[in-house]
Amino acid sequence: MTENALTIRPADLADLAGLDRLAALDSSSPPTGDVLVAEVGGELWAAIEIETGAAIADPFRPSADLVELLRLHASGERRSSRALGRLLPRVA
Repeated sequence: MTENALTIRPADLADLAGLDRLAALDSSSPPTGDVLVAEVGGELWAAIEIETGAAIADPFRPSADLVELLRLHASGERRSSRALGRLLPRVA
């Protein structure tokens, strides 16, 4: 069952080549900043920039639903970030 396991997680440095590959397949630029990725069976199928919502995905795989899942997760990340910013004291 793990061959089709879905993982949504923050991208890290080890994902750079995979993000470049996805961007090339999608005829887009690789995402920058904080990025969430959707991995299926250990392969990157989609990614989204948390701040902008710009997404890339493998057009040869059924990845449209993964992009929607990433958008939902990213919107939660943005809300958490704003809430945390309101809770933390401002530094002058």
